[in-house]
Amino acid sequence: MLASDPTFPLFPLFAFLGFVLSVIPLSWHFQAWNSGTCAFMIWTGLACLVTGINSIIWADNALNVAPVWCDISSQIILGSSVGIPASTLCISRRLYRITSTQTVSITRDDKLRAIYSDLAIAVGLPILMLLLHIIVQPHRFNILEEYGCTSVTFDTLAAYFLYYMWPVAIGLVSLVYSSLILRTFYMRRIQFNHLLSSNGMMNPSRYLRLMLLALIDIMCTIPIGTYSIYVSLNGVILNPWISWDDTHFDFGRVVLIPAVIWRGDFRTYTSLQITRWLPIVCAFVFFALFGFAEEAMKNYRRAFWFVTGKFNSRPINIQKKGSILSG
Repeated sequence: MLASDPTFPLFPLFAFLGFVLSVIPLSWHFQAWNSGTCAFMIWTGLACLVTGINSIIWADNALNVAPVWCDISSQIILGSSVGIPASTLCISRRLYRITSTQTVSITRDDKLRAIYSDLAIAVGLPILMLLLHIIVQPHRFNILEEYGCTSVTFDTLAAYFLYYMWPVAIGLVSLVYSSLILRTFYMRRIQFNHLLSSNGMMNPSRYLRLMLLALIDIMCTIPIGTYSIYVSLNGVILNPWISWDDTHFDFGRVVLIPAVIWRGDFRTYTSLQITRWLPIVCAFVFFALFGFAEEAMKNYRRAFWFVTGKFNSRPINIQKKGSILSG
């Protein structure tokens, strides 16, 4: 396979590494009932995995070789653009509830209600966006050489309210929560350690790392989302919305685009590179914050001794057999 991208296989290597880094801490965050954090890892990991697979399949071609996969993968990539900031919103909400709570203990029912509300945000909002995006989706999907499958959005004013505005709007809500967290934290800083110890599943170190993750994501989401809207609008004449039938005429068609075409268009090139590299950055930032924490090290040691215990069991048995034979 002779890829047209001279840096290949740099991107798929980083994408698969991002997937692994997203999955490694997943189990112990599940155990800690961190639904927002788990959603962040799942959306980030899925985006890294899908874009990595696509970059290999279509490294040197723009052929429609896997139409069903394209239907699925294009929607996962599209959903992650809202799923990742929505997960950050869940994290910000949880941190604010912990900081502002007046109760000493949290019951199992409280935890379940928090999980349900997080799922409604981290899963419900992306699904709602995907449903609304159908209104401004002119055809099935595009296939771009080197990149793979991607969803399509009709350049009309409605698209900016139904699709483009979601990451920025969610980022702004998260920013409000983060501001409230800082304000409440300052007012109740003396009670901070007591509040976290009463939570049970949160310590000061994890709280601060989650807060830092949320702030980093917000600082990236709002400027990048705003820039994406600017790039989409800059120099583009918006098409009028005529009707559903006009927008979705010949909906089943698939547009195949060679790399030389989309790389020569600044608007498309910028949008695609942001879309596929941002989840990888999220994965590396997340692992940098949580992959070397105390609870992570405990799990690494537990896994290490479990694996070494499996390997050490076989030589012991051989020695026992050898001693019996020699006797």
